[in-house]
Amino acid sequence: MSIKQLIRAGAGSVKSDLVIANGNLINVASGEIYPADVAIKDGHIVAIGDVGHCIGPDTVIHDASGRYLAPGLIDGHLHVECSKLSVTSFAKLVVPFGTTSIVSGLDQILVVAGLEGSRHFLDEANASPLTIHWGAPCKTPYTMPRSTVGHYFTPADHRVAQTWPECVGVWETVREFIQEEDEDVLEALAIARRNKLPVFGCAPMCRGHKLASYVSAGVRLDHESYTVEETLEKLRNGMFVVMRESSISHFLNENIQVATRLAPKAAHRVSFCTDDVVATDVLKRGHVDNMVRMAIAAGVSPIEAIQMATINSAVAYRIDDRVGLIAPGRQADILIVDSPESFRVEEVIAKGELVARAGQMIKTLVPPVRPAFLTDTIKARPVRPEDLEVRADAGAVKVLAMNMSRDVPFVRNRRDAVLKVAGGVVAPDVAQDILYVTVIERYGKTENRPVAFVSGFGLKRGAMATSTAPDDNNIVCIGTNTADMAVAINWIIAQGGGQVFVEDGKVTVGLELPIAGIVSDIDPREMQAKEDALDAAARAAGCTLDWPFMNMFVLSITAIPEYAITDLGAIDCVGLKVFDPLLERA
Repeated sequence: MSIKQLIRAGAGSVKSDLVIANGNLINVASGEIYPADVAIKDGHIVAIGDVGHCIGPDTVIHDASGRYLAPGLIDGHLHVECSKLSVTSFAKLVVPFGTTSIVSGLDQILVVAGLEGSRHFLDEANASPLTIHWGAPCKTPYTMPRSTVGHYFTPADHRVAQTWPECVGVWETVREFIQEEDEDVLEALAIARRNKLPVFGCAPMCRGHKLASYVSAGVRLDHESYTVEETLEKLRNGMFVVMRESSISHFLNENIQVATRLAPKAAHRVSFCTDDVVATDVLKRGHVDNMVRMAIAAGVSPIEAIQMATINSAVAYRIDDRVGLIAPGRQADILIVDSPESFRVEEVIAKGELVARAGQMIKTLVPPVRPAFLTDTIKARPVRPEDLEVRADAGAVKVLAMNMSRDVPFVRNRRDAVLKVAGGVVAPDVAQDILYVTVIERYGKTENRPVAFVSGFGLKRGAMATSTAPDDNNIVCIGTNTADMAVAINWIIAQGGGQVFVEDGKVTVGLELPIAGIVSDIDPREMQAKEDALDAAARAAGCTLDWPFMNMFVLSITAIPEYAITDLGAIDCVGLKVFDPLLERA
């Protein structure tokens, strides 16, 4: 719609397509709630309040019946691919809960299929009710040292990508890249400065002089605070803070205290994100709407909680001229909710169209045809059990295993253990909860397949594997024995991507992820059933973690301390180097 047409629609000389009548407008700009109607033309809001001048003979009137009108919710930092759902399927999952916008780097499709893959996903979103405000990743992969991926995102890509209309800034600027003065990242930031685009951060546990150095690079916001004290320090250093409540990382109740107790006058600089969510969790708890309810329960006023999920996020990301409030000129993303206090989404208007009611999509969404470059991405050759053995010539060896923290989600600390050596092979030891972990380079660029040790899963039998594994989406597998590990890895290679649990040489549960080896077009409830089955199989084999597959698929993220594994080998995430997990003969 042209600017001229919008002007005329606001004046009423061009009549509206849709008017939402008899609602109570939650005005997040003024902090008021009052009776008002809303006029919509070609997917945009053109008038609020008394909109009689916008009504013509063909205008559809939608009666809100005294309910409340809220802006569509914004997820301020989301790796959509980590849901294992395609953009279309993810829209089916979250739009009925009121999420109409997400800020995402689409970094997982990017490392597999480059800008062409990202463009495919953005076009898919543009044809759906879900809007993706795209942050061009600072570089890919985020791993240090750099692991093997399908596409390395460079400053040359930034010069192209930052001109795309969906691009709203530089995404996931990992603190270690700034600390190490990575030349590619610094150039990407310089390009963004010339383009007047903001920079979005990723700085977990960053405080003191490290934070001062980081913010000096021009980073506008951060979503990675683990404590309320860390949140407050980032706020005091001028950052917008994006509070995370993912499926596995539950930080909202901790960090919301900055708005309820420590700095309530700065609540307007607080917004929400989920980062990584899965269908099982969203269908049980909700999405960003759940965060609104959680904030209210923690003592935030309903209007402020709704602002955190809408206008605060839009301002932080500098997209409030497009979304985040019900006002003329903005995209017509409007929720009809029961009340500000209980905040239950009853109907969803997205891009000017009624698309969901009573928690269900009423608009049929059809995914696009997937081109071959997205469905033929696993190039690794099959493995044999002996390919996965750790060998030594001693009778026993001392090893360093990365140990899953029970206190902080995803964090891996150090655990030393002594393992027996039989026939030259260092065997896993389920009695000590020391398992094998391997990463198989999937792009056919190397034959890297290092093996190290992991503790904390509690698995007693079998093996589990995944090809969706940020930040490089190589195949990650953990297991109690190499025979089951080989079956799991080879099943993923044969399927072109997926997640699988194997026991006694047989596939117990398998989830195919045929799109780039990381996502699927299946229905969210079908995904929920598969997720439940996979995790149940792992728990039945002894796994003690709440989310077995989510904990496994992040083992390659080197931005999470203190240890990781990539196709290069076991990684010291503090020293940023590969290390030998065999420490010494015992």
